[in-house]
Amino acid sequence: MNKKIKTEAVDHLFQAVLTLKTIDECYSFFEDVCTVNELLSFSQRYEVAKMLRDKKTYLEIAEKTGASTATISRVNRSLNYGSDGYDMVFARLKEAEDGKEE
Repeated sequence: MNKKIKTEAVDHLFQAVLTLKTIDECYSFFEDVCTVNELLSFSQRYEVAKMLRDKKTYLEIAEKTGASTATISRVNRSLNYGSDGYDMVFARLKEAEDGKEE
């Protein structure tokens, strides 16, 4: 964990996020907390991460998401050398999806 972001204020924000129960609640909260551009940037990085995990090329990712190669590279660095947050979420989403199919 990056000690630079570990603050009481960030803890409070994350506690607030953990109270959200639906996508509509997420929209309401994040529209209040983030600018449109910030939210679109978050979602773009997440899409880039999914595509990198699916072994898509930088060119494919750039064309589909509009992300710059710098953004794709930064996300790739996070996937390979980060805190494994993306992988944790991907695994949990897969478990939830697999549970629905049974």
